[in-house]
Amino acid sequence: MAAVLTKISVEAMKPDPDKRREVPDGALPGFYLVIQPTGKKSWAVRYRFGGKPKKHTIGAYPKLEIGKARELARAALQAVAEGRDPAAEKESARQTEEAKRNTFGTVAADYIKRVAKAHHRTWAETERLLTKKDLEAWQDKDIRSIGRREILEVLDAIVERKSPVQANRLLTRLKPFFAWAVERGIIDASPAEKLRPPSPETARDRVLTDAELVAVWKAAEETGYPFGSAMQLLILTGQRRSEVLEAEWREFDISQKTWTIPRERSKTDVAHVVPLSEPVIEILEALPKVAAPAEPGTKGKPEARLLFTTNGKTPFSGVTKVLDRLNAAAKKHMPDEKPLPSWRLHDLRRTFASGCARLGIPVHVIEKALNHTSGTFGGIVGVYQRHDFATERRDAMKAWAGYVTSLTKAKPKNVVALREVQNVG
Repeated sequence: MAAVLTKISVEAMKPDPDKRREVPDGALPGFYLVIQPTGKKSWAVRYRFGGKPKKHTIGAYPKLEIGKARELARAALQAVAEGRDPAAEKESARQTEEAKRNTFGTVAADYIKRVAKAHHRTWAETERLLTKKDLEAWQDKDIRSIGRREILEVLDAIVERKSPVQANRLLTRLKPFFAWAVERGIIDASPAEKLRPPSPETARDRVLTDAELVAVWKAAEETGYPFGSAMQLLILTGQRRSEVLEAEWREFDISQKTWTIPRERSKTDVAHVVPLSEPVIEILEALPKVAAPAEPGTKGKPEARLLFTTNGKTPFSGVTKVLDRLNAAAKKHMPDEKPLPSWRLHDLRRTFASGCARLGIPVHVIEKALNHTSGTFGGIVGVYQRHDFATERRDAMKAWAGYVTSLTKAKPKNVVALREVQNVG
């Protein structure tokens, strides 16, 4: 008869270097201590199910002490008596947990946390593309079941709804995501590898005419804070949409007439100093400072953080809706009140560059003002050319602001009152 296993006897048992040992427990038939040649010990239950011998591993020793192991063994043997297979149930639970960990949504969330948020300025767009709308049906799907065909079906559907550029953008996010999943050992190969963009893209060359620029400026005055004021800064500074709309007060030094876009908000991953012209300073000084509500129990008045916000907590959103209203307002300022031809906010950067060139500003100064790293500062030139052309850039900003002001024939209009802020989109 087998001896009853105790803590002392289990501790005293030595491994056989030539084979695995299974020591039965005299107190519970079917319950065993398994000792590997390496000395590692674990608990197991042996039983018959469906006429076949089966083994169910309970856990490792000493992490699982003998009392708890014997209790779990009794539960497993009771399951067998009830017609259930504990080993099969354990494997099914393991597969369910593994499938849950490997769903596209779970892996995407991990990627966004570890990679996109940590290293990419545009992580919010990556999150939107990987978690919303077009990939909604993938969220609970095992990522290992997603192949090239599934990706192409999604991209084709986006193209068919006449959003070819959106399809291209999604593919540019899927490629690094699946490559990361390969690196993590989640999938063996990327289904997006070697896939080409579903639609050709033509570089935009849209530049607003002087008449269009005047119409947009005047409509921005009428639109007021926050979007109208942000639009004026986009026109006068030529900076990127996100850099303006997400700007914070701490980035501005009015006494030095500078705006420092920090590295974490700059597309080039380098802090960028923007010289401020007088019209820009006038706009900044007229902006309301909207602070988030004070937290319960805190003392003192909260300070405003964001330039363009309606709640003090997050940057202004609803751009598309308000831009539509602004374009409608701009129509009456156009010659013959014709609608503005289609344009995007990014076209204001191209308009800035084109306008500065017409004013005789050298292209290398324009590129520095726009914080471009390609063009004249691409390749080896960008490595060795460290002069920031600060004086020249300030002169360029002054010249462009003067030109815009001369076109509009009026200084920037003061923003609307704070009571109107909540009605802006």
